[in-house]
Amino acid sequence: MASGDDTTDDQRWLVVDGRRWRRTDPELPDDVTTRLRSHLGAARSAVRVAKKNGDDDAVAAARERVGAAKHGLGERGPRWWHDEVEARVSRARDALEQLDLLMPAKRADGAADVNA
Repeated sequence: MASGDDTTDDQRWLVVDGRRWRRTDPELPDDVTTRLRSHLGAARSAVRVAKKNGDDDAVAAARERVGAAKHGLGERGPRWWHDEVEARVSRARDALEQLDLLMPAKRADGAADVNA
């Protein structure tokens, strides 16, 4: 296997430095994947900040958000290629609803409201 980035022939996996990662479900609508990736990026950032601050509860909450986003994208959980497209899209939309509920409230200036 190559040491750089590569994809498998079936497009289900991405290989990076010899490690195989499940790819995002290619059948998900673009608006859904865009929102899920936005949630994923915000959650990963929250993990870094919480670790830096030594806040174990915040780390756990942020990791829950990372997991929800990755499940919605099809990168974790049931293998997307085993399910019908309709079920996969429904699962992704359910993940978005869950993530919207888990996101910290935003203040009018766009910053997270730590009191929410």
